[in-house]
Amino acid sequence: MNKARLEAFSDGVIAIAITIMVLGLRMPHGAGLADLFKLVPQLLSYALSFIYVGIYWVNHHHLLQPLSRVNGRILWTNLHLLFWLSLIPFVTNWVAEHHLDPVPVASYGAVLLMCSISFLLLRRTLIAGEGRDSRLAKTIGNDVKNYASIVFYALAIPLSIWSPLSGTAIYVALAALWFIPDDRLGNMPSRQ
Repeated sequence: MNKARLEAFSDGVIAIAITIMVLGLRMPHGAGLADLFKLVPQLLSYALSFIYVGIYWVNHHHLLQPLSRVNGRILWTNLHLLFWLSLIPFVTNWVAEHHLDPVPVASYGAVLLMCSISFLLLRRTLIAGEGRDSRLAKTIGNDVKNYASIVFYALAIPLSIWSPLSGTAIYVALAALWFIPDDRLGNMPSRQ
């Protein structure tokens, strides 16, 4: 199968997730700065989630560039990632309304954890499809950053139950860690 269909479908799902998130933003009830200030938690939740979805989109793009073929296993693993990414708007809206409540903040982390796990699974599936000696496998090397993220999400979830702001701080720190795409993938020539 041509990888263009996988890329186009993935781009569409990601674009819809961002659209749903922006449609979830409420308008201020008044026209003053105080009314806008009341929406700061909502705007910050949206911004963090937009950054996360953007990070996945950029890294997904770089990950698929050297890909030479797509098989059914890759399609299903990619769908697994897209499923978890599609839940980001839901938890974003929930945490925007209840940013100091433990269950929404922990749920936000659980979705981010599953996104990270599914991205790791996609990377492994792509390497298995391309082969251990492939250009992709040699470029990716180990998944230390991905594994570290999984560990920190797993720690942030129970921490969020005790201190929602502490859990949120970890989510922000991990977004900062991933904000710059992996240079190993970004410098690879694409395969059309």
